[in-house]
Amino acid sequence: MKSVDTESNFELYVTRTPGYLWALLFRALHVHPIAVTLVSIVIGAASGYFFYLGGTTNTLIGMGLLIWANWYDCADGQLARMTNQRTLLGRLLDGLAGDIWFVCIYLGIVLNIQPTYGWWVWLLFAYSGLHCHSKQCAIADYYRNIHLWVILGKEGSELDTFAEEDARYRSLRWRRGEWFEKFYLFFYRGYTRGQEKQTPRFQAFYGYVRAHHIVLSDEMRAAIRKESKPLMKYTNILTFDTRVGVLFVALLTGCPLLFPCFEIVVLEPLRFYMRHRHEAMCERHLKELKDEQA
Repeated sequence: MKSVDTESNFELYVTRTPGYLWALLFRALHVHPIAVTLVSIVIGAASGYFFYLGGTTNTLIGMGLLIWANWYDCADGQLARMTNQRTLLGRLLDGLAGDIWFVCIYLGIVLNIQPTYGWWVWLLFAYSGLHCHSKQCAIADYYRNIHLWVILGKEGSELDTFAEEDARYRSLRWRRGEWFEKFYLFFYRGYTRGQEKQTPRFQAFYGYVRAHHIVLSDEMRAAIRKESKPLMKYTNILTFDTRVGVLFVALLTGCPLLFPCFEIVVLEPLRFYMRHRHEAMCERHLKELKDEQA
């Protein structure tokens, strides 16, 4: 685990613990983390097929596959840290895994319900998935990394900037030995830019710290952690567990439209609320830093 601060009890016991046990098994069998990630992608994508078939039995199978895929998705990172087998390909695939699952899930559900509800459900699911889901997960991931940066430093987080990633991208060439990293950065730099656009006040705070080579005091780190930690429960709600719980309820009760409506009506306001609190926190601490420097 990177930090207990960023894990809910549900995440810890229902996802992390089974994932850890799988990681122990894979380590004993000398399975590479990338192999685990690839299997998780296949299993998670297969859940969308069973949601497409519909019916209680197929829905339960799809739910089981998605839970299984999530355990493997958790196991691959733990296995990589256990065995020190961290690779760029592994990071790329790990980042794509959840996206591939949900693309298949959205497609499966829409193809199943289109004959009943009509073509307009494509627009509903496209908006909930491409806009709401993507922004919610991106900012939740970003706030977790900000929290880890505060308590563990740069080495303990994956707090990357668009400027740095873009500079790396431009320094590489489409030639043997560099093309894959350049391909990865082509997409990843856009992901970081999207995160930064959602967090202008944090960008001001982070930019000021870096520009003036400021080392945050223990008191300020403790203060930021105290304010940031309560927001971590919202990052968990905006990512996998709550979203999938609602998905399962929607499908089992025969109300599939409940799922995209939940993403739009409930999770989107929660994203704005979490962002408002975090941005206000950053603005206050930036003012403190400037006052100290004056």
